[in-house]
Amino acid sequence: MSLVIGINGSPRKRGNTATMIEHALNGAKSKGADIELVHLYDLSFKGCISCFACKRSGGNRSPRCAIKDELTPLLDKIEHADAIFLGSPIYIGDFTSSTRAFIERFLYPQVSYEEGTFSYFKRPLSVGILCTMGASEARVTQAGYDRVPAMAEQVFKIIVGSGESVVSVDTTQFDDYGKYLASRFNPDEKARIHRDQFPKDCAKAFEMGARFASAGK
Repeated sequence: MSLVIGINGSPRKRGNTATMIEHALNGAKSKGADIELVHLYDLSFKGCISCFACKRSGGNRSPRCAIKDELTPLLDKIEHADAIFLGSPIYIGDFTSSTRAFIERFLYPQVSYEEGTFSYFKRPLSVGILCTMGASEARVTQAGYDRVPAMAEQVFKIIVGSGESVVSVDTTQFDDYGKYLASRFNPDEKARIHRDQFPKDCAKAFEMGARFASAGK
């Protein structure tokens, strides 16, 4: 039976990003996978501290991040997973800080500086990247925010062999826009998009989860 882990890099446990991860995990579960959800904002950890324990010679290389903190159990679990779904909203043009710190800690130890190879990662791991953005589709393209998940796809492909994404744009940020300084947005239009488009994006996440779990078998 395959193991699929959802990793929520949003501070919200029931927001748009978490909802997309939930759909991806449900897709995997529909194919018989064991699923688990981890909220990064529940964990106390930092990004890479540049100790280079993962690059030491003489048989002393640490095969994964040598820092011991609350992220360590998750990194241990990923060693036995068939797929992960990493979800994050885009804040100021990038993943959340917790998401970025996780990526550093997970991937950097797998990067090889030796001639003839680029990665130490030895087994297949399917990686789904689920992104949500409050900006409109036009603004996302204009600002280049769509390059963030696209770049992550390529990095994961190079290091662990797999990476693909589902991106949902123009998502809602507030339950009541009238309570916030947000006159740039049309609440009725936001509600329409959330009603009409967001379920389609969640369906894509579900399909990806089912496909990853089937491949894991």
